[in-house]
Amino acid sequence: MNQSEIEQARFNMIEQQIRTWDVLDQRVLDVMNSVPREQFVPEHYRSLAFADTSIPLGHEQVMMAPKLEGRLLQALAITADDSILEIGTGSGYLTACLARLGKHVTSIDITADFTTAAAAKLEAQGISNVTLETFDAAEGIESDKRYDAIAVTGSLPLLQQQFQKNLAVGGRLFIITGSLPIMEANLITRVDENHWSSECLLETCIPPLLHAVRPQAFVF
Repeated sequence: MNQSEIEQARFNMIEQQIRTWDVLDQRVLDVMNSVPREQFVPEHYRSLAFADTSIPLGHEQVMMAPKLEGRLLQALAITADDSILEIGTGSGYLTACLARLGKHVTSIDITADFTTAAAAKLEAQGISNVTLETFDAAEGIESDKRYDAIAVTGSLPLLQQQFQKNLAVGGRLFIITGSLPIMEANLITRVDENHWSSECLLETCIPPLLHAVRPQAFVF
């Protein structure tokens, strides 16, 4: 596609996929319009950059469909002063959107291929307010670290409190839980030091975080 065709495809993605999925926050629509999604998609899937589909990234992980990325960004209601944690760097596209919306993003992925590639792509876009780390965060991170917003980009078969504890009071966590065929995307908000509220946003399906705790198999 030439640049004119790319911009038309981006416009169609926002108007026909993202906006129609009740993503109406103008800051979210603007950031998804300004961050060049096509630069973060694996080259051999570049033709699908604006399609209404998940895009394989390798290592059993995918790039979320644009409309789901939009719902995630809208649900987290990120402000310019927010400190953000992303579990699952993946392509780096969502990392870039989070960084444009907030103050600083710490993004963690178990796969060095992802964090290395994301670092180059973020640098190419002039995005410097991101710290990339490579390790397995499926069981959580240090409990004394607090964030205003947390995005978990792989599903968890079982909802545990490993990420809820990293929320600052008033902080928001977007997380997808459950198993095929139906998973739920939830927004969890820390009300105070000992209480959280939860809101079910939608049903969807994405691959689980690698090494995420799974339910024990039933044995007859």
